[in-house]
Amino acid sequence: MNINTFEKLQLNELKELVKVHCVSSLGKELIDKLNPSGNINIVNRRLKENKEARKILENSNHIPLEGLFNITSTIEKVEKGMILEPSELVRIEDFLRGCRKIKSFMVDKEFYSPTLSSYALNITECETIENEIKYCIKGNKVDSLASKELKKIRRNIEVCEDKIKDRINKFLTSSNNKKYIQEFIVTKRDDRYAVPIKASYKNEVDGAILDTSSKGSTVFIEPSSVSKFSIELISLKSEESIEEYKILSYLTELVFEKIIQIKINMEIISEYDMVFAKAKYSQNINGITPKLNNRGYIKIIKGKHPLLKGNVVPLEFEMGEEYRSLIITGPNAGGKTVTLKTVGLLTLMVQCGFDICASEGTEMSVFEKVFVDIGDNQSIENALSTFSSHIKNIADIMNSSNNSTLVLFDEIGSGTEPNEGSGLAISILEEFYQMGCITIASTHYGEIKKFATAHPEFENAGMMFDKETLEPLYKLTIGTSEDSNALFISKKMGIKDKVLNRAKSYIEDRNYNLTLVRRNKISSNEEIKEVEVLKEIPIYNVGDKVKLLDKEDFGIIYKTTNKYNNVEVLYNDEFIEVNVKRIELFLTASELYPADYDLNTIFTSFEDRKLEKDIERGSKKALKKIQKQIRENRM
Repeated sequence: MNINTFEKLQLNELKELVKVHCVSSLGKELIDKLNPSGNINIVNRRLKENKEARKILENSNHIPLEGLFNITSTIEKVEKGMILEPSELVRIEDFLRGCRKIKSFMVDKEFYSPTLSSYALNITECETIENEIKYCIKGNKVDSLASKELKKIRRNIEVCEDKIKDRINKFLTSSNNKKYIQEFIVTKRDDRYAVPIKASYKNEVDGAILDTSSKGSTVFIEPSSVSKFSIELISLKSEESIEEYKILSYLTELVFEKIIQIKINMEIISEYDMVFAKAKYSQNINGITPKLNNRGYIKIIKGKHPLLKGNVVPLEFEMGEEYRSLIITGPNAGGKTVTLKTVGLLTLMVQCGFDICASEGTEMSVFEKVFVDIGDNQSIENALSTFSSHIKNIADIMNSSNNSTLVLFDEIGSGTEPNEGSGLAISILEEFYQMGCITIASTHYGEIKKFATAHPEFENAGMMFDKETLEPLYKLTIGTSEDSNALFISKKMGIKDKVLNRAKSYIEDRNYNLTLVRRNKISSNEEIKEVEVLKEIPIYNVGDKVKLLDKEDFGIIYKTTNKYNNVEVLYNDEFIEVNVKRIELFLTASELYPADYDLNTIFTSFEDRKLEKDIERGSKKALKKIQKQIRENRM
């Protein structure tokens, strides 16, 4: 299978509907990676998981999947030897706690979900790591109780900060300093405490200038009485950072020791998230788990395309038992393409392990490969026409298919001359049949319908059309073909009745109207008058010598113009039918032969003329020759 198949059948759009039900990006990523399997055992397992997950949902009020965040990036940091931040450790703790809860929950469901329950036995509980992180990290920060040393350092920091604040307050309240102070507030510059001092008094205040305002009118000075405590505070902060780093290193090391088990937990949790999302989607669409086979048999009962909204006409479809190739006909916009896409997408869904919107009794086949040729594949970059691109795609499909392949063709053979297109389409369909493929194709070509009728393992099907209301019914009937109903649809779209009647006559007898219309413009201000002038069709007589334009050679008129404007011409001892537009008069019969000349002799060979005369005079030899010819014709 290829990306083109998934895009044309909108598998990725379907996946988006399922991903809505995931609780974390773990499940969403797994659904993104999920591809249809051609192995019936894998598909059976996927669908079995679905059934069990639905039972759990039906019998439980709540699935404990909260807190199961995607910690992939965090685990990658640990593998690279990086120390985790407190917030990252909290996410690890939440994830491990979630794993423990889902394990306990799933083990209890062993009675009606043995497969899913067994996965939980592989989840490793890491309560020691949970408890250590919970004890050491609070509020996304390393807690003071994480170690005795950290507790002691932070107590010293508090004492030192109190001393600094006390010295600053004394500085601000001193009457001697009032004239120097710009504002009676305390600010911080690079974690050091400072007081705003008027720039003009900066040399009057004993202390270190830490900063200057943008206008230069204020300087921020750390009083000298505070400096020694500030230096002490910086030292204590450094000790605090070192101690925090030790604690974070210790916790990260605990995670690293269990990293393999944690990664396995992630895989199992991802699987649970995906499976329960699939089950929730199944409940949402009231889906069913179909029967499976791998012999190409498809039976869809009241199936619906999952992306269609509104009042959707359900599909009744069956093939693969008595016939392996189906030809769908019917009007434009009548649902042929939707039928192809519905069968294709439901097949892919089942092979991904998704339930489908259909009724019980539905049976789907598992294919190793699914290919489609749907839509306009015109390529500007590669200078390919629509027809060429379709043929290239079909060639690629043909080279990749085997006897376990589902192939869907929309308007096969279209985009070129109808006779060539239908002949090529029949040959292509026959080749795919001989390869053992299950093939569904839509078409408007009558020749393909005739071929399907004649072939014992091909079948016709049609999209029904209400000729009273001129509306498509979007209902597939297998066993009968349907017309394209181009005239009915044209009438609905507003084409004039006289145009439709003329088209109908052309379809029935090919007797085309060759009337010319001459437009004479009398003046710029007057209306254009239309005058019908019948184009003169040349009249040819028996015996006229004419030039055959297509052959650049000459022939003799044997039969005059018929209702289709065709004449019969003797050419190279054969009688051929040619349209009057494809010949030109060279010499008339009257110019070629005397007035009393028997023109029949032109079209009769010397032997036939001699035999005719022998019969007239009663020759026994001639009579025996005729009797012999009669006997040979009977044989």
